[in-house]
Amino acid sequence: MIIRSLLMTRYESVRITEVQLHDPVFAPRVDTVIRKTIPACIRQSHKTGRIEAFKLDWKEGMPNKPHIYWDSDVAKVVEGMGWALALHPDAKFEAELEEYVELIISAQQPDGYLNIVFTTQRKEDRWKDLFNMHELYCAGHLMEAAVAHFYATGRRNFLDCMCRYADYIASVFGTEEGKKHGYPGHEEIELALCKLAKATGNRKYFDLAAYFVNERGKSPNYFLAEQPWAGERELRNRQAHKPVREQADAEGHAVRAVYLYSGMADVAAEFNDATLSKACENLWNSIVNKRMYITGGIGSTWAGEAFTVDWNLANDTAYAESCAAIGLVFFAQRMLNATGDGVYADVMEQSLYNNALSGISLDGEHFFYANRLEVDDNSFEHGHISRTRQEWFGCSCCPTNYCRFLPQLGSFAWSLGDGEVRLNMPVAGKLARGIEVSGAYPYDGKIAVRFTSGGKFKFSLRIPGWCEKYELRLNGQVCTGRP
Repeated sequence: MIIRSLLMTRYESVRITEVQLHDPVFAPRVDTVIRKTIPACIRQSHKTGRIEAFKLDWKEGMPNKPHIYWDSDVAKVVEGMGWALALHPDAKFEAELEEYVELIISAQQPDGYLNIVFTTQRKEDRWKDLFNMHELYCAGHLMEAAVAHFYATGRRNFLDCMCRYADYIASVFGTEEGKKHGYPGHEEIELALCKLAKATGNRKYFDLAAYFVNERGKSPNYFLAEQPWAGERELRNRQAHKPVREQADAEGHAVRAVYLYSGMADVAAEFNDATLSKACENLWNSIVNKRMYITGGIGSTWAGEAFTVDWNLANDTAYAESCAAIGLVFFAQRMLNATGDGVYADVMEQSLYNNALSGISLDGEHFFYANRLEVDDNSFEHGHISRTRQEWFGCSCCPTNYCRFLPQLGSFAWSLGDGEVRLNMPVAGKLARGIEVSGAYPYDGKIAVRFTSGGKFKFSLRIPGWCEKYELRLNGQVCTGRP
């Protein structure tokens, strides 16, 4: 696959509020996540004690013992509520969102720290086990939730809370003497900090994201000092076996990987970093050319929820986690916007239609954690691997991820550049810049684009890599034929 450097062109995805979807696939999913999925995940979060855990009143012996990833589960639901509110303002829904936001804010400690487990159960263990614990991962999801809340409401209460947390994290981690030279065992904070930087206009959060990217895997390896028992396999599972610029193959836990790669792409674009850009290209090619299922799913084994080796893509043992597909879409979106190259949109579309959406039922309340391509009555079932969609999981990263992912579907279809509007996927709908798209894509290839307002700009549309023949007409006149 030939791709262009990340440094060539910069685009930004449109805000979700600028897009109204009317297509037969994405539009119903956005409607369902607002009406059904988010309320269902709120109910489950109350039932399991996830939301109430932010009251910080849990004591040993009480039910619903908080877990290390609960902060992230609630954060993803709250982020989804923010995006849903932005799409469909509703006073009652907004009041409920604000209740949860204020509860989260109330859990912040005087120094800025915010984590339910390490505030109620393990007060002396902050940052002592980055390899296994999810402190930085949870922090990242809380930051993303705060950004969504800010964009939806204009209020800064949650955003300021997360700025205090990010500032505290910056006081703990860094290259300076006396700071920890560590990084997250489960990546995610890298891309979240870039979002926080854009929302606040404060570049210091880009700098902190760059630190976490650049420090990862350096020698002496932080994880080996923290966890002397860890070997090459364990480091690979966390993409920490070597510095990220030296990594050419997609390794380890698939969700961790694509969250990291998304953050790397953000940092590369922001700092105009050619070597980091090249690493992103190498890792992208490793995934899509050698380690991705035809559905756009990634992760071919339940052991470590991981990539394995090139072309090991058996249908009946696929893991293809829903969160991994979502993360791959995020990575593709960033690569597309950084380069303008449609090959990234091809994979983004492939994963969106065939794996990212397969993990959630049409009723919006049942989920696959793993998405096998082949199952039968003798199929192995273990943990999160099941032949039928489930209402919830003990580790419910996937259900809660859909809460915040599906409301953003419209933003994947369009990008904006300097005097340019780009149609990445020709899904029916309206862009709030006077452009209407009609048709039944992907079920029908007849697409009509209508410009309803004046103004001078460049309009670009993607011809999919899988398209063998196309025809363009302008005002009824044929413009071109075969590619």
